[in-house]
Amino acid sequence: MQPSDMSAVDLVNAVRQGDLTALRATEAFLERIERLDGQINAFLAVDREGALRTAAAIDDKRKSGKPLGPLAGLPVAVKDALCTSDLPTTCASKMLAGFRPPYDAEVVARLRAADAVIVGKTNMDEFAMGGSNENSAFGPVHKPWALTRAPGGSSGGSAACVAADMAPVAIGSDTGGSIRQPAGLCGITGLKPTYGRVSRRGLVAFASSLDQIGPMARSAADCALLLETIAGHDPGDATSLDLPVPAYGTDLERPLEGVRIGRVPAHFGAGLDPEVAHAVEEAFAAFRAAGATVIDIDMPHADAGVATYYLVAPCEASSNLARYDGAHYGHRAEPGKGHRAEPGRLQPAQPVSGHRAEPGSGQGNASGGFESALVEMYCRSRAEGFGPEVKRRIMLGTYALSAGYYDAYYAKALKVRRLIRQDYLDAFEKVDLIGGPVSATAAFKLGEKSGDPLAMYLVDLYTVCTNLAGVGGISFPCGFTKGGLPIGFQLQAPALAEPLLLRATDRYQHLTDWHRRRPAIAARPR
Repeated sequence: MQPSDMSAVDLVNAVRQGDLTALRATEAFLERIERLDGQINAFLAVDREGALRTAAAIDDKRKSGKPLGPLAGLPVAVKDALCTSDLPTTCASKMLAGFRPPYDAEVVARLRAADAVIVGKTNMDEFAMGGSNENSAFGPVHKPWALTRAPGGSSGGSAACVAADMAPVAIGSDTGGSIRQPAGLCGITGLKPTYGRVSRRGLVAFASSLDQIGPMARSAADCALLLETIAGHDPGDATSLDLPVPAYGTDLERPLEGVRIGRVPAHFGAGLDPEVAHAVEEAFAAFRAAGATVIDIDMPHADAGVATYYLVAPCEASSNLARYDGAHYGHRAEPGKGHRAEPGRLQPAQPVSGHRAEPGSGQGNASGGFESALVEMYCRSRAEGFGPEVKRRIMLGTYALSAGYYDAYYAKALKVRRLIRQDYLDAFEKVDLIGGPVSATAAFKLGEKSGDPLAMYLVDLYTVCTNLAGVGGISFPCGFTKGGLPIGFQLQAPALAEPLLLRATDRYQHLTDWHRRRPAIAARPR
């Protein structure tokens, strides 16, 4: 059996027992990246030398009898929104092109300490803003099942690389569905943990009250393996929960008798593709066969989820991205009126107090001239560094936070967010889990929705409320369309109920083989 055919659990066990070397496993996945990523574009950076060096060190550690970490020899791909000290972290934006952080994100540090092998950084929607991975400044990711279609976003590179077996597991981030939606569209399993369960330190912020990091893999068992390493309290993250981490992988085989799964009839209304509806209903039937009870429930404020999310998230993005102005952080426009900076060029920011007028730049010594030139530099730096979707969300958030509009928009959105959270609290008094579709359709064609922002935002219809409520959710394949595209099913659970999410998904995956199916991809070098 080739390493790319093995589960993450089996890979780690094989390395630990000496049946497979970490070097051989890493070489196998790097070879697939070399052969396949030229047509998928899942990776923005591949660390071949570093990965092979790490793998060789793990093999040496095993031979010497030293204890191995829980992920020993496991190749992992990391979304390019997480800081890595040895690889660029660009957030798929020209604003951060070439930026190399001075430290690792807490999740990355935990992966390294667990003896995982980081093979590279994955493509994404710019600053995690998007649902198709078409917003990347470095080109879209192509869905492995159909290269003309979108893989979902914003963690589209992470989903696509796992679907194409270029990595057994990957790290994504989820602000409004950015793990679960691409996992559903790419036919893999993706878990968005409870807010605070996984440290966000070192994750480049989009919307700080919504962002959460989680695992993406082939199965629930593989997600459980990864979550055990990345979850847990981080004193450097004020939102990190100071609670023990369960052994997620030890509880998977318990039966589902007595588990109550909520079904929301409103989720099956107009707009849901009939093939998706059929596959989701079949998944509910499978859960009944596994011993669970399915109960219809109401979520009265779910219809307000998209509108609420697209006020709260852009407002937080407007604040978080204000630092990228060419003076403090990020790309700086070249001096000289009308001169455009070289695309993707990143210049080190200089303190404003030390700014010196460039010859011929039109900047005078007078205070007014200096301020005017500074404002011009800010504007041109942000105009050149940010893509259209990021600009759109910054402007939307800035408008909603401005004087005279704060109470009408942002403050009201926070009130509705509280109502949505209450819907979840009420629902979980009646059921243990909530099930339903991940997205209304299977993967759409690249370019199909890019000219219609509202249509693109509605892709998040079934996922945003999970983040607004701060609860956990998981997505996994539950069928395929007649055209061979994966269909995803979503489960949501109360805060910190990840063990139940993973157990229910694992039980389903023992009854079905949807998660074992793989796309056929013709090789073409990068």
